[in-house]
Amino acid sequence: MNLVYADEQGNLFDHPDWIGLGRSGDMIVELMDDELIPLPEGATLVGLPFTRPIGIHAASGEMRPLPGNVQAVGALLPQGYTRLSIPGYMKTDKTQKLPLFGYSAVVWKDGGFYAAAQRCDDPERWNPLNCDRGELNVQVERLLARYPENRLYKHLSNCALGYECLTASNTFLQRWEGAVPVSFSCNAGCFGCISEQPEDSGFPAPQTRMNFKPTADEVAEIMLEHLKAPEAIISFGQGCEGEPSTQAKIIIDAIRRVRSQTSNGYININTNAGLTDHIRAIVDAGLDLMRVSTISALDDHYNAYYKPRGYTLANVEKSLRYAADKGVYTSINYLIFPGVTDREEEMEAMIDFVKRTGLRLIQMRNLNIDPESYLELIPKPRGEIFGMKQMLEIYAQELPDVVIGSYTHVPPAPVK
Repeated sequence: MNLVYADEQGNLFDHPDWIGLGRSGDMIVELMDDELIPLPEGATLVGLPFTRPIGIHAASGEMRPLPGNVQAVGALLPQGYTRLSIPGYMKTDKTQKLPLFGYSAVVWKDGGFYAAAQRCDDPERWNPLNCDRGELNVQVERLLARYPENRLYKHLSNCALGYECLTASNTFLQRWEGAVPVSFSCNAGCFGCISEQPEDSGFPAPQTRMNFKPTADEVAEIMLEHLKAPEAIISFGQGCEGEPSTQAKIIIDAIRRVRSQTSNGYININTNAGLTDHIRAIVDAGLDLMRVSTISALDDHYNAYYKPRGYTLANVEKSLRYAADKGVYTSINYLIFPGVTDREEEMEAMIDFVKRTGLRLIQMRNLNIDPESYLELIPKPRGEIFGMKQMLEIYAQELPDVVIGSYTHVPPAPVK
């Protein structure tokens, strides 16, 4: 498997004399054949600035950086795929931080690009190629004209057309899972937040957070427009906003208005679930689905990344348990990273957490982060590192009734 690299102009090459490698945490690792799949449709290959790829020089058998003015290359995977390794590289300038993306190892093999990844869900609905940009433009103009005073539609139009966010795009295409952001504030200071970063963080947020407080009327308009199909999902809590439960009153009012007019579709919230009293009230208003973002079931790791303000991981657990007991289909948006998530202590803690909370679904989501910054932030490993592929197998064995996926699902129909 040939090492893949980029030159200073961004042109991609493979090197027949060098074997490509990956990384698990801070360890350079060999890539196994059963960890590699053909580069998925919808994936993007990118150069990693201020890096040099590390490979094995085939003739000498030595592991070392590729010489020359070259960059390491990573794959950005579409939803539905879990990365098993990050690219093998070294930084040429350790003061520089990589942009906030989830880089996967990539090599050239059998005449094509291969990524270190595993398919965990059906990627069809979240394939960017299935979003017709011409049709999207038409639908954006239609809904902006229909609701000229609705600031949320104007905000989401930039998310859909500017950032090419698929969830925002679905809101205008009126299909599948759509977005309805509500909050500009947050009760956590996530290290890898994609919508707000301190000026001295070293990596700019790739998205801009909403900067206004919507009304319940604006929220309900979007919800009613979207919830026309029986399997439609409308979701609070998007990348362009803060923590939605901080605006619980708006959400509760909107849910009640919507449910007084239609029973169609599913109402979902993507949340950190730290504000347990707010979550309980939202659940009681008529919530159907809840996806809770987490990176660990260990307090020290969770706190280092999320920097929670006024809540703890115990609050998150109480929120999940309450929602599950009330019949809400609960899941976690599990931010995963090779060499960290597959540590023995992380796996044991998360399996116990899933069992205690009655979770129905684990959405494996590749963490968008600069690897060095993340590894400096979190606790050091305390046990064995199993590898991502074996980790997925262990979860399937230990949690046979829990779906391992990559994005929001509707609950299965009851057995008659």
